[in-house]
Amino acid sequence: MTALLAALLAFSPPAIHQWRIPFPQQRKNEMRAYARRHYGINSYTLARPKVIVEHVAVASSAAATRNVFVPDRPDSELHELPGTCAHFVVDRSGAIYQLVSLKLMCRHTVGLNYTAIGIEHAGYKDSDVLGNRRELAASLRLTAWLRCRYGIRLTNVIGHNESLSSPYHRENVARLRSQTHADMQHGSMRTYRRKLRALSC
Repeated sequence: MTALLAALLAFSPPAIHQWRIPFPQQRKNEMRAYARRHYGINSYTLARPKVIVEHVAVASSAAATRNVFVPDRPDSELHELPGTCAHFVVDRSGAIYQLVSLKLMCRHTVGLNYTAIGIEHAGYKDSDVLGNRRELAASLRLTAWLRCRYGIRLTNVIGHNESLSSPYHRENVARLRSQTHADMQHGSMRTYRRKLRALSC
């Protein structure tokens, strides 16, 4: 791939299918209350995102992933509202679905929801994503476009497991300051970021 072609691909959006989850005013109000508790921010909007967090959904498909996010109910791990969500999900086929507006915060990564775009990937472990050519290519295209659109540095494209090391990590609730998940670990993200660098802005 030439540098010019890589740049053009990075700046043009990939094909994104709109498949939004319900996000009515009640869910927005719950998101605002969450942001006040955890970040001291009286807002539910995602203003000037600085981080992109890559996730593995632990689900077989985009549809199964979306089904987890649709209900607005306390999550089974932290028992908080609003329900968890991510902005995008990439299917095993390489199809990209947008679930939530980029103007809204989503609960996908403790300590970073106030400034992070969340991307889920159908699969059960890191290698399911890295080993699927179509899913990985679609993920890289989506991430490159978002990175260029918002001016997000390559080092701020992180895996969920890297959340605690982000310079943007902040958490007002003491018991959650070391909370993270095991998906998209540092070794996996080194490979991911190396491939993403080819689509640099």
